[in-house]
Amino acid sequence: MKAIAIDEYGPAALLTLRELPNPPVGPDTVLVRVRAAGVNPVDWKVREGHLAGAFPSHFPLVPGWDVAGEVVAAGPAVMNFAVGDEVVGYCRRDHIQHGTYAEFVPAPERTLADKPVQASWAEAAGLPLAGLTAYQALQLARTGGGDTVLVHGASGGVGHLAVQIARALGADRVIGTASPPHHDFVRSLGAEPVPYGEGLARRVRALAPDGVDVALDLFGGEALAASVELLARPARLISTADPEHVARLGGSYLFVKPSTADLTVLAGLVDAGRLTVHVERTFPLAQAADAHRLVEAGHVRGKVVLEV
Repeated sequence: MKAIAIDEYGPAALLTLRELPNPPVGPDTVLVRVRAAGVNPVDWKVREGHLAGAFPSHFPLVPGWDVAGEVVAAGPAVMNFAVGDEVVGYCRRDHIQHGTYAEFVPAPERTLADKPVQASWAEAAGLPLAGLTAYQALQLARTGGGDTVLVHGASGGVGHLAVQIARALGADRVIGTASPPHHDFVRSLGAEPVPYGEGLARRVRALAPDGVDVALDLFGGEALAASVELLARPARLISTADPEHVARLGGSYLFVKPSTADLTVLAGLVDAGRLTVHVERTFPLAQAADAHRLVEAGHVRGKVVLEV
């Protein structure tokens, strides 16, 4: 099969298109013909070796955890998917080797859900990791009716989905931090934009004098300090970026988990017209290095996706 792989950790230039053997299909695994693969910040961190202490890695290493595609084979213990099914998945295993930047990926059954009918392949591929992160964080914070939710980085991959999911969970208001060029986009999602940076807490209180009920942090650092200043209950602060700092402040750290049930909820929101995945740019598989450079530079509106 054709795949993007690296033989060592390092810069984006190491990502090369090559021929690799088709991956193995385990008893509880399906083989997915990849139509599109989402590109996430964690992918370049894997490429540079930042997750080597958390996940055993094997070379040649094919990056990528997000997939949208068709089932072409299923292991004998697979119960819920069959050849021909269109699926999406957050295909994270306990080790890193057979990723989604390839024509085929072996996906554990527990990582997959049916593809949302109303989404394109690219939109579907942008949903799993970012959507699950947003949904699981908001669930952990017990987001619901009457809440005012603060989303840091509201125009990004996780953030733009978190704004919409918070509204779907019943939040009365969502306030989203973003740079001024992205404010109209944040408004279109259903949030009230504020510039991030120094003085953030004051700017948020100008919109919500009583502060906020839930805060979702995707960056750590100053965003955490501003969030605590605005929250009545620090326990409703969730961070995906700074586990030690958020714990000291009384909040919780979230590292997204594969979940068929959660991904099915998100697909349902897409099909109901309540959740839209904004794809900022697509690249052909051979240009994975360019996709990494774009994501690594930051300031992407929504998602970047590889088309296979």
